Amino acid sequence: MIPFNKQNLFGNELEYIKEAYAANKVSGDGKFTKWCNDFIESKFETKKALLTTSGTHALEMAMLLIDLKEGDEVILPSYTFVSTANAIILRGAVPVFVDIRKDTLNIDESLIEGAITGRTKAIFPVHYAGVSCEMDEISRIAKKHDLFVIEDAAQGVNAKYRNSYLGTLGDIGCYSFHETKNYSMGEGGAILINNERFIDRAEIIREKGTNRSKFFRGEIDKYTWVDVGSSFLPSEINAAVLKAQFENLDVIQNRRNEIYGRYRKGLKDLEKSGSIALPNVPENCTGNAHMFYVITKNLEERTSLIKYLRNAGVYSVFHYVPLHISEYYKKNFGELNLPITETLSSQLIRLPMFYSLENEAVDHIIESVINFYTNN
Repeated sequence: MIPFNKQNLFGNELEYIKEAYAANKVSGDGKFTKWCNDFIESKFETKKALLTTSGTHALEMAMLLIDLKEGDEVILPSYTFVSTANAIILRGAVPVFVDIRKDTLNIDESLIEGAITGRTKAIFPVHYAGVSCEMDEISRIAKKHDLFVIEDAAQGVNAKYRNSYLGTLGDIGCYSFHETKNYSMGEGGAILINNERFIDRAEIIREKGTNRSKFFRGEIDKYTWVDVGSSFLPSEINAAVLKAQFENLDVIQNRRNEIYGRYRKGLKDLEKSGSIALPNVPENCTGNAHMFYVITKNLEERTSLIKYLRNAGVYSVFHYVPLHISEYYKKNFGELNLPITETLSSQLIRLPMFYSLENEAVDHIIESVINFYTNN
């Protein structure tokens, strides 16, 4: 069975973990954590980067930073992971879902302004599959209505909108380094602070609401509780793994690009015939080959294709169940109709995508998809 995802080591991960233990420093903010923070700041050109225990926690930190409160509203797509909405719900605020674009499955920027009320505090663009939302228009709307922009760039590490990296275009950006992402520390994430007003407070919130970071830099003679916060620091073990991944960032990216291109070339005839639709990357975007998906005609066809691939030794998966049709949302907020989200979410299937996926396996997957449509 060809798995959907597979973790890969690049040589130094285990050595770096041993090094952390030898230095008697395995809790957060040791040299590996600091190296990763510095790398993100330098590579992706953000004012401040801080590793977190997950992309989920990066989102939750962002909500604390913008002082999201009960009754506030945040505009976001329903086609996203539950962490995006949970970060809002945990503050007592209200997620306001709008529909997505057919071409990128990103939030439809043309619907955002119509969803703004006097209670709206922020816009949450989610960069689906490592392809950017239309950030110029989203930024224009946010500026006009004095709203924060929090980028959920969990899937967007090393992808660009025009000449800027995703995660650096809003007030705050959130990355994920979960095992399913391009660069992984098992579980982990990062918060990118692009609005300088949040830098000092981000350190405090991440350190359980204390000014401990200032103490270790020698800026104060003792540290104490000064704000709300939680334990958002990952361990040095996780950071050690991520350092080895970042050292191979270009190697990983180039290979994923090759796999992505092979899929596209192999399936282009099915796309031309109208049998399927393939991912679209707008001209002003540079994707990161986070995933490769196929859009089928309907739910029944998708279900049959997944089963066919499974019998051919290929583990493929669908993606999010839209949040607005979830039991929790309907119970607490009622019914909502988002037709494009509902249609595309029932048609999308994700094909295996990971660094060590061999060309022979990619070709087998392509051949299996072609055979499904040829035989049916």
